[in-house]
Amino acid sequence: MRKGRGRTSRIRRRKLFRSSLSRGVNESYKPEFIELKKWLKDRKFEDTNLIPACFPGTGRGLMSKTSLREGQMIISLPESCLLTTDTVIRSYLGAYIAKWQPPPSPLLALCTFLVSEKHAGDQSLWKPYLEILPKAYTCPVCLEPEVVNLFPKPLKAKAEEQRARVQGFFSSSRDFFSSLQPLFSEAVESIFSYSALLWAWCTVNTRAVYVKHRQEQCFSTEPNTCALAPYLDLLNHSPRVQVKAAFNEETRCYEIRTASGCRKHEEVFICYGPHDNQQLLLEYGFVSIQNPHACVYVSEDVLVKYLPLTDKQMNKKISILKDHDFIENLTFGWDGPSWRLRTALKLLCLEAEEFTCWKKILLGEIISDTNEKRSLVIAQKICQYFIEETNAMLQKVSHMKDENVALINQLALVETLWTEELRILQASAEILNSLQTAFRHTAQLGDRAWRLFQVTHPNRNLPCSMFQMCICTS
Repeated sequence: MRKGRGRTSRIRRRKLFRSSLSRGVNESYKPEFIELKKWLKDRKFEDTNLIPACFPGTGRGLMSKTSLREGQMIISLPESCLLTTDTVIRSYLGAYIAKWQPPPSPLLALCTFLVSEKHAGDQSLWKPYLEILPKAYTCPVCLEPEVVNLFPKPLKAKAEEQRARVQGFFSSSRDFFSSLQPLFSEAVESIFSYSALLWAWCTVNTRAVYVKHRQEQCFSTEPNTCALAPYLDLLNHSPRVQVKAAFNEETRCYEIRTASGCRKHEEVFICYGPHDNQQLLLEYGFVSIQNPHACVYVSEDVLVKYLPLTDKQMNKKISILKDHDFIENLTFGWDGPSWRLRTALKLLCLEAEEFTCWKKILLGEIISDTNEKRSLVIAQKICQYFIEETNAMLQKVSHMKDENVALINQLALVETLWTEELRILQASAEILNSLQTAFRHTAQLGDRAWRLFQVTHPNRNLPCSMFQMCICTS
């Protein structure tokens, strides 16, 4: 056999291929990272574990220089490197913030500092950090309206709220920006434009870590818990990793320790939280592939879409669900319809003579085999409706990508979201099919067992449906 043709060689080649797909390209040689490392070293930080790299799928991130073991410190960033409201108060902006009424929010202080320092260019002490920040963001507030219109309804509503909130933030901050005119030779309107403030808002919203500060009288009562962490904020998110991250009051450093190991030259991840993909896109501007927390939300109008219009108790049922907080956060996930969704459907499928048992439904009890079967059928119909809607939206996005090249990156992001939701729905549909098959099989067994039970226990008065329930739950 020729060298390299055997099974061992094939396995080795496959491993190398998979490794090459996930391995990043070292970017530490780039001028912006060389300057950042010098700047961080001057502030008493020099990392020995991580280097900047570009990875397929996640883009720019941090790569391990050595193997990292469980519990090892990934990064320890000194307080002197953090950009906080204390940084702003100690700067040239401090006097203006102190005298402004009503007191500005901590968020406004951070955003104002970012815009001002970016405007300062080479004169800014924070230039090495500002240079590696994204020039633009992909949060919904930054996307074109025609792209936001392609979002799933729950996300679209939140995206519109986000846009209104940021626009209101800008409008309410204009007078404060005007008070800063003595600091600039140019008109503040040209410096603190909406696009400039939007960039700063996204920077804080997507990259800040939690560091609790003392409440300053010069700030509003809004929480003062945000800090920008240069270099550390290059770490990308993975829903599958666990880390311990917090500001250490003793060492005065923001520290991150890994709860799992990482091999040499692999990307090092942190977890932003157990967020579904709609939340990740809303807050951070990206979608996580195969996210175990991802789900598809079922709104109230879709929840009742396949229920009979003749149900006179429907309004009362909806009212009960609302009163007991069972009308929101109803979802399909990788493991099928959520318990909350199934419970809501079981309550909505109660027959008139079963309605008095609604409390038992909310407690997770089985009322009847008919109720179980009807709720599964409705869940399957809703799932199929979403699958058809998702396929239609994917076709629409595909056509728009062909027609509007300028929006292709934004549309690709939406396409990824819908593709992940389709996979979730397909997984849920398979589970629902299995549940219905199992239910039918159990019901058939119940029928046969009940007939045998009647023969052997002729004096026992037990309805067939109740007997089948006993079989189902045994």
